[in-house]
Amino acid sequence: MAEARAPHRCSVLVVDDDPDVRELLRVALRTEGYHVACVGNGREALNHLRSHADTCMILLDLMLPIMDGTDFRSAQLNDRSLAWIPVILMSGATDSDRRARELGVRSLVRKPLDLDEVKQALRSIGCWQARPRRSGDVTPAV
Repeated sequence: MAEARAPHRCSVLVVDDDPDVRELLRVALRTEGYHVACVGNGREALNHLRSHADTCMILLDLMLPIMDGTDFRSAQLNDRSLAWIPVILMSGATDSDRRARELGVRSLVRKPLDLDEVKQALRSIGCWQARPRRSGDVTPAV
């Protein structure tokens, strides 16, 4: 008899140096059914991603200590095992539209955050791992 698999629960990694923002997103996204992990900088994010293969999407702040969002994104794109994970950039910078294009992220959410906008950005990307795969499916381009 085959084992029944639990339905996939989309896992989001929140990368933000503000503990209040991390907690707000953790609570808000968990109530939406997401599994949420939070870290405070880009280096912690890379360490988390390399030890947790279940991350489906990343919410990334641009201004971070130790390793900022730009350096994190560069390292992520250079690691073939992580490059496929879609990123939503969170930023209040005046040039955030340009920065989002340069970083090749899937979406931009402006700070201060509107939780409905964050949830919509996650829904618009969707969870690749939760979708049934058909023959001929390929990993989405970054």
